This record gives sequence, structure tokens and C-alpha cells, in this order.
Amino acid sequence: MAEKSKVWLSSPHIGNNELNYVNEAFETNWIAPLGPHVNAFEQGLQEQTQTKHAAALSSGTSALHLALILLGVKAGDTVICQSITFSASANPIAYQGAIPVFIDSENETWNMDPLLLRTALQEAKLNGNLPKAIIPVHLYGMPAKMNEIISIANEYNVPLIEDAAEALGASINDKPCGSFGEFGVLSFNGNKIITTSGGGALISENAEMIEKARFLATQARDSAPHYQHSHIGYNYRMSNVLAGIGRGQLEVLSDRVASRRNNFERYKQYFSKYNNHGFDIKFQEEPIGYFSNRWLTCILVDPTANKGLTREEIRLAMELENIETRPLWKPMHQQPVFSSSKSYLNGVSDKLFENGLCLPSGSNLTEAEFSRILSCLDTIFAKY
Repeated sequence: MAEKSKVWLSSPHIGNNELNYVNEAFETNWIAPLGPHVNAFEQGLQEQTQTKHAAALSSGTSALHLALILLGVKAGDTVICQSITFSASANPIAYQGAIPVFIDSENETWNMDPLLLRTALQEAKLNGNLPKAIIPVHLYGMPAKMNEIISIANEYNVPLIEDAAEALGASINDKPCGSFGEFGVLSFNGNKIITTSGGGALISENAEMIEKARFLATQARDSAPHYQHSHIGYNYRMSNVLAGIGRGQLEVLSDRVASRRNNFERYKQYFSKYNNHGFDIKFQEEPIGYFSNRWLTCILVDPTANKGLTREEIRLAMELENIETRPLWKPMHQQPVFSSSKSYLNGVSDKLFENGLCLPSGSNLTEAEFSRILSCLDTIFAKY
């Protein structure tokens, strides 16, 4: 019997105009970095995030790295980072030789706990060692408690780098994610809600900072007829071809968000029939005024509340059916590479990792694929 086709967790979903923009780049021979598509893509990102300036870059990681550089983070400095996140949120801290300090999550949005953040800053101030930056993350497209986090950061005069890599199209009271901090970081990796195949962006209200980011991202070439460099630079700029893909993807962003939110509602409706019969599958719920892009639909499966059913049993059963699911991010304070880092913990992210599972959430999921997913889940629940 032929192997069943793969149902992906979150695959790229291309629209109608991406190829037109890419062909335009080829027809005009504007293939190399920079060009009209880069300029137009940056303008589109500014409009989408309601910010004044954007630099299209090679990845979200490079955007975060540049933000740290622009804030003057150096070896030996400390930077506060959310613990439950992808490692790309924390790795650039190490690039600078700085020291990460990890903050656990709160139960409501699963993002950085403002109470623990305040504790960390209070202790840092007493020790005369305030961090150079704070990096909250909007996990799976759910906005963090930015109003509380901003208030605390301002109290201690520590700038925010807002990791909105998973949250393009999300907002709090209609204010877009990415627009709250001194810098916002976006990602257009292949699994994100829109993609440029690989890419990212740094956004800000500060024109001088974004101009400097562009300078550093193009190998920090001085204005001279020859190649002259007074600063260390990086090869972090996005190409005109990839920006063309991004332009087409931005045009369908609202449709992609709607599709992912529909996925969430469909899963929630599906699990409700089991929750009415002795199970308690939980979701990442939106607080009032919050709008998640529902990049990934995630569930919590606590075996003590679900007749012994575990997230791992679901994951392995799905894997046998060639359906991709993933545990929630393993917290940074549990990662071997950051084992010696200071952390402020309350147990929330440990439980999220233990019980959390990301379900297939692509905006291009077909009815047949959804039927396979739900049929597999029905088989699992039937055992209980």
C-alpha cells in the first residue's frame, strides 16, 4: 500500500501574484540584493504594522541580532528573554557575547510573565546591572501582555525588542504586533503565516536606527568609490527576488489569517464534543481586546484531566498516519546550551512543554487532510 501523503504542520501557501513579481525581477535583471521589490515590500510592511520604517532582511534572526547591536549590547551585558520560544529569540544574545536571563510565562497568553519580569528588574537594579534589552515573544501568534510589559520596562528605562516573528497580522486593541517596542522583529521563514522562502524584517519608529540597520546589513560599506569599511558589517539584506515573493504574500495576509483562525475554531468545535464527555483539552485563548493570527493551533493535554491521555500519544498516533504535529517549544531554561543561564521560573512553561501540542494549521489545509486529522483523533479518543 502506498504511503499516505504528508499533512504538514504549516506549509507555504502561495497566492496569485508572487510569480508575477518574481518574473518582473528576472525580466528587469534586478536579481541582486536591493531593488524596487525590496522598497515596495518594506513600504507594505510599514503599512501593515502601522510603523514608519522597515528594513527587509535575510531572516528574523538577523533582525534580532541587528536590534541588539543598535541598542549597544556588548559582551558581558545582560539581556532578558522569554523562556518558552524558538532558540532564534535567544541565540543573537550569545552572538554578542551577552548573557541571557530567561523569564517564564503566565497562564493566560503563555507569554512573558510581567510579575516575574518586574522581579528580575528589581533584582538587577539592586545589583547595579540592569539589562540592555528585554525580548518578549508573541507565542504562536498570541500577543504577549504588552501594556504591562511596556509599563514595567519604562519604569526601569530598559528598551524592548518585540519578537513578533510568529505574529504578523495579530494585534492588541487594533495596534499591530511588532509596533509596541523600540524594535519589532518579523520572520518570513517557510512555515510562517506568510513567507519569502527565507527572510525577515526589522521595524521601528526610529528612522536613524533603521537606516543604520540597512547600513550594517549591507556589509557596512562606507560612502566611497572604493570598498571602505569603518564598522563590522553583515550580509543580512533581503534580495529583490525574495522581496517580490513577499509583496505577493502581503496581498493575501488577511486571507491567511482568516484561514488560520478558521482552523482554530474548527479544532475547538471538534474537541468540544469530547470536553462534554469527561475530557478537558485546553487551548490558547484570546484575552479581551487581543487578536491572534492563530499561526498555529495548540492544545494542552494534561493526562490527569484527560483519562490518562497524553500529548505524546496523540503525536505518535498522528506520526503513524504521516500527519505532522509538534510539541510546544522546549523552554530555553531547559536547553543544554543555556543550562547555566539565570532564569525566573514559575513552572508554567515547563507544564506547557510537557502537555502542549501544535496541530496542523496551514492556511492551505484541504478538506481531505482535515478529515484525516479528525479521523485519527477520533480513533485515539475511542480508546478512552
